Amino acid sequence: MTKSIGVWRSWALVAGMMIGSGIYTLPSVLAPYGSFSFIAWLITGFGALCLALCYSYLSARKPGLGGPYYYVYEAFGKYPAAIVGWGYWISLWSAAAAIALSFAGYMQALIPALNNTPLPTALLAVVGIVFFTLINLRGSREAGAVQLLMTIIKILPLLLIGGLGTIYGTVTNIPAINPDGAPLASMISAMCLLIMWAFIGVESATVPAEDIIEPEKNIPRASILGTLTALIVYLVAMFGVMSLLPLADLQQSNSPFSDAARLLMGDYGALIITLGALFAIGGALNVTIMMCGSIMLAGARDHIFPVFFSRQNRRGTPLRALLISSILAIILLLFNASSALLKGFETMLIISTFAVLIAYLGTGLASIKLQFNDYQQGVSINYVKLVIALLASLFSLLAIIGAWVLYQ
Repeated sequence: MTKSIGVWRSWALVAGMMIGSGIYTLPSVLAPYGSFSFIAWLITGFGALCLALCYSYLSARKPGLGGPYYYVYEAFGKYPAAIVGWGYWISLWSAAAAIALSFAGYMQALIPALNNTPLPTALLAVVGIVFFTLINLRGSREAGAVQLLMTIIKILPLLLIGGLGTIYGTVTNIPAINPDGAPLASMISAMCLLIMWAFIGVESATVPAEDIIEPEKNIPRASILGTLTALIVYLVAMFGVMSLLPLADLQQSNSPFSDAARLLMGDYGALIITLGALFAIGGALNVTIMMCGSIMLAGARDHIFPVFFSRQNRRGTPLRALLISSILAIILLLFNASSALLKGFETMLIISTFAVLIAYLGTGLASIKLQFNDYQQGVSINYVKLVIALLASLFSLLAIIGAWVLYQ
């Protein structure tokens, strides 16, 4: 099979997966915390960079299909890899449901009749899942080309609203708030779990490794560059939108960037931002569905998943794996159709993020284990890489603890 994903398409997988529904919805979810949320953004961004560096080391050492699953399998064997593989797969299709719901939320700005009508909104989200599943069924070349275009388009509106918000907004709209009076460490841990949703995708370039040109070089470049791109865009965009909208209004908004653009440029500006959001969220949904197929294919080859899912069509697409993943995402989405939009989004966000953090913790530990394996084979230990792996593991634990805090 001819490889079709180069460095820029790999970058688009990472940045495009990250810059999606998270940044467009999290301003509302994090509004109750005010400026404290920026502390959590910086901590989470640092943790994501440590994870990106872990993936850079592991992929340069030996790339393989399945990303986190592949590295845990190599380091710890079949059974730990099974936990990571199944957990990671669950995180992907539950993420697809959350992303599709966010897509439908921004469609409400274009179709006001959808407001407060849960079932039509859920059905619109289902249409989004079906559409991007069909694109991925055509093969990685088509999905990668779509992703690169959508990633470039999605970044521009975010930087626009962030820059204008920084100029015309006011910092007094972002007070420091502790809504539940919890200890600062607990509050930040909880926010890190929520914000980590926006950094899911740091591993995206490693998952379809078989389709990437020169994976030993292009995966590390794409992982680091994509993570840095997302972090910069996030900080600029978050500060801008929170400077423009009072926190009381922000908490009630299903499309905060559209509302901020309406304040600055009227309905025309809101339309531009809404279209940018739809491109961003659609791009994230495209990558998520692609990775669902890749992780199931990798696991099926090792008999972690049923061999039934190892079947590929003439384009090299794991047809059965893509279809079953999309069906499960649709079922989860419809189960949450009766929930309020933001509440349903937050529920699926927590499910997906918690599951993927298990994979990230496994990656950090695998990096440590493989470095010691190499040391036993006579390779000198690089202590910078070892410390980065330790930090990535500790950060993943911090965010996992955040899941427990959120449910207290």
